[in-house]
Amino acid sequence: MNAMLENAIEYWKYIAPLVERPENEAEFEQLISHLDALLDRVGDDEHHPLTRLMDIVSDAVSAYEVEHFKEPMGKGVDALCYLMEAHGLRQTDLPEIGSQGVVSEILNGQRELNLRQIRALAARFKVSPATFIT
Repeated sequence: MNAMLENAIEYWKYIAPLVERPENEAEFEQLISHLDALLDRVGDDEHHPLTRLMDIVSDAVSAYEVEHFKEPMGKGVDALCYLMEAHGLRQTDLPEIGSQGVVSEILNGQRELNLRQIRALAARFKVSPATFIT
């Protein structure tokens, strides 16, 4: 057995909760907490060594959401539109995204949400960041 596998076996009890799909609401909430921490650490750096782990955790969160929650819509911008309508918000009511012009560009598909904006929206609406990832 090689050293990498030996290390994985030795530390599996610490790794498994990050890479396995959650089986209940408590595990789901914990995984979201881990994803938020990873987003804080990785930021916008697509070449960060933890980017792949963040993707794996995000996939596990998304899989749980698909099985247990009805998605408001298919794309991140669609989810944002849905949440804005559900909360009676206007473009000027989202300073965490940016100016009204920036919000307009995002809603019209001229600009994509960045990780900072996704984190802020997830916190505001109390949803997983995966909701806004297209």
